[in-house]
Amino acid sequence: MYIKPTCSTCRTAVQLAKACDVSVEMVEYLIDTPSEKELLELTQQLGVKPFDLVRTKESLYKDKYEGKKISDKQWLKILHKNPILIERPIITDGTHAVIGRPPTLIVDFLNQKQKTKKKSK
Repeated sequence: MYIKPTCSTCRTAVQLAKACDVSVEMVEYLIDTPSEKELLELTQQLGVKPFDLVRTKESLYKDKYEGKKISDKQWLKILHKNPILIERPIITDGTHAVIGRPPTLIVDFLNQKQKTKKKSK
């Protein structure tokens, strides 16, 4: 799960994940910044365009990028260089992902994974 520890939504998502009794690796994405390739993979797992990962309420976005025509490839570079712009929290199993807004989407994602795991046994 990609998180920012000081983000209240991320903290809630972490608590909800722990309550699901599922082991989840936490990645502080501002420290361990996803590469452009990892960001592309996340967009594919989410089924979204790179712009859909952008936190448009961030002042950096408003000051530097709002209203500009920016390609998907450019957004991947921008997000890698400015991870504060990446929406959070994001949870992935390596194949599928979900943005945890609201954080209950994390629970739904984990519960679905547990159901799938039980069916395959």
